[in-house]
Amino acid sequence: MAAAVLAVPVAAVLLLLARGGAAAAATEFVFTAGFARENLTASGAAVVTSSGLLQLTNQTNEVFGHGFYPAPLRFKPDASFSTTFVFAILPRYPDAHGHGIAFALAPSPTVPGAMDGKNLGLFNTSDSTGKGRSEVVAVELDTAKDIEFSDINDNHVGIDVNSLKSMNSTPAAYVDAGTGRLVSLNLVNGNLQQVWIEYDGASMRLEVTVSPVGKPRPAVPLVSYIVDLSSAVANDTYVGFSGANGAASSSHYVLGWSFRLGGGRAPDLDLSKLPALPSSRSKKTMPLLQVVTLVLAAVLVLVLASGAVAVLVRRRRRFAEEEEDWEIEYGPHRIRYRDLHTATRGFRDVIGAGGFGTVYHGVLPRSGAEVAVKKVSHESRQGLREFVSEIASMSRLRHRNLVQLLGYCRRRGELILVYDYMVNGSLDKHLFYDGDKPALSWERRGKIVRDVAAGLLYLHEGWEQVVVHRDIKSANVLLDADMNGKLSDFGLARLYDHGSNPQTTHVIGTLGYLAPEMSKTGRATTATDVFAFGAFLLEVACGRRPMERYDDLDSPGLVDLVLDRWKAGRIMDAKDPRIGKCDEADVELVLKLGLLCSHPDPRSRPSMRQVVQVLEGAVAVPETPPKDLGSSNRLFYGYSESFDEFATVFPTSGTTTVTTQPSSSHSNDERLEPISG
Repeated sequence: MAAAVLAVPVAAVLLLLARGGAAAAATEFVFTAGFARENLTASGAAVVTSSGLLQLTNQTNEVFGHGFYPAPLRFKPDASFSTTFVFAILPRYPDAHGHGIAFALAPSPTVPGAMDGKNLGLFNTSDSTGKGRSEVVAVELDTAKDIEFSDINDNHVGIDVNSLKSMNSTPAAYVDAGTGRLVSLNLVNGNLQQVWIEYDGASMRLEVTVSPVGKPRPAVPLVSYIVDLSSAVANDTYVGFSGANGAASSSHYVLGWSFRLGGGRAPDLDLSKLPALPSSRSKKTMPLLQVVTLVLAAVLVLVLASGAVAVLVRRRRRFAEEEEDWEIEYGPHRIRYRDLHTATRGFRDVIGAGGFGTVYHGVLPRSGAEVAVKKVSHESRQGLREFVSEIASMSRLRHRNLVQLLGYCRRRGELILVYDYMVNGSLDKHLFYDGDKPALSWERRGKIVRDVAAGLLYLHEGWEQVVVHRDIKSANVLLDADMNGKLSDFGLARLYDHGSNPQTTHVIGTLGYLAPEMSKTGRATTATDVFAFGAFLLEVACGRRPMERYDDLDSPGLVDLVLDRWKAGRIMDAKDPRIGKCDEADVELVLKLGLLCSHPDPRSRPSMRQVVQVLEGAVAVPETPPKDLGSSNRLFYGYSESFDEFATVFPTSGTTTVTTQPSSSHSNDERLEPISG
């Protein structure tokens, strides 16, 4: 065995073993005073900072980062390993943070195809539940609870084998050496924490121990599992770390790392040599700032004259807010009216307006984040029930194709919602209003259509409850800086448990996107969302609204126009002429799929999962058009029996209903008046 010390700012020791005359391979390494860029393969959002920290993620949402040892290791049968590392997680907000860190054995240092958020940068939607073989074994320090993976809470340690459904997990804790008691450990408190992982090849037992830095190593492991690594991982396996953020963010750091492949424990880390975390996060400076702020505030109060005190009283009344019992559940998402007033320059930076009220651009003074502030007008029919619905829906939904609700505020009857700011505005403005700008290419339109389909599939099937949006249209699709489509405006959304059957109340929605059965049953279902999505598909492909504002009942709607051209064998004549050169097969697919989703019988419409399958090319759309789809009267007042040949394209499935509510003026588009159920 030969030893060598790297001449880099990071103290690293490599012990080399000769294998039968073959080239030597690293079996032990130590990074106790930080890392250098040549020591690690960093990818994604990960960087090695100038001070030697491995920063897996910063305060950016929906990113992941990897930091892996650059050379592969051979985990032969019965091979044992030992490792220890020190990490820290600094959340952007105390009550909203990223998804955590994982120590991983993976077949590649970049883990191709991996996704952020709940997938921890190690898996994607196809292999995260263990349906495929990913050859990834990980110890997760998980800081977000995901029901899909049966997580026990949002602060646990788990052992994952080819899946994010942990084989064994337990809440983060350690056994205090002095008292022998189990003490809870908060993974996202910003403190330094140390992890020890031991694998014995003979017994195939993997053990994980954690504790705060500076505490003696606990004698009892926190969690363990029996796994045969020689069959679970690739022949040449990389070892390292992954961190991920979702809708909320944290900075995930690794400060020191020691690893040994073979018998014996990994070398201890010299904790006194670990690089320091960024000073802006230093826990020593925060109390000092708070003390200074309090002292200055006290001095200011003492020197205020009686007149200034009166002004202060009036100002407090001006910014007074209301709070009721139902808000206790959503309290952590509440944003002060004073901050919103400052962020929007006194509600002067208007970026949109409609029947629901006005939307303002703002920059939050505390975080510097750009936001869109929706202020519901007093005249709007979107009242407290709709307001609570939007908070309840969006504050818990997490998907890259849904606009994230950041918080809310109530003050003197005003209802205010705060969202992520989408710099490119709504899709309808790009389709209809920006005539002086180049038309959207089909490549962008096709990407946006698939983005919205993915978001709507998540609402219908991907969450713990079914969410019916009830107002899908191009005006409610927003575009971020990269022109990714995100479904927004959940003020009309309704949640219900899978399999439930709520009662009917009232019809609500936008004319042209309403399914015909709404006028008969008043029930909003996933099938009525699919109908509206069909109208949206035709709207995007044709560059025309489903129903113009001044059309009468005898005017042909968009469905009629597209269907007539399909029957005549000229369906591509219906596409927006401004698109120009494009993938005509893809445009044709979207046009036919839009008609299929517009079937007047809800039992014959595809589900959103089937819609996504068509858009991905896994299922073909029919080549024969339905006979009577284009009749406006039939669309709104009955079903056609001639759809039987068309309805066999997809298997029939039952439609689940959901309670709706009185009509709401939610945009400039015309709405149906409430119809009692």
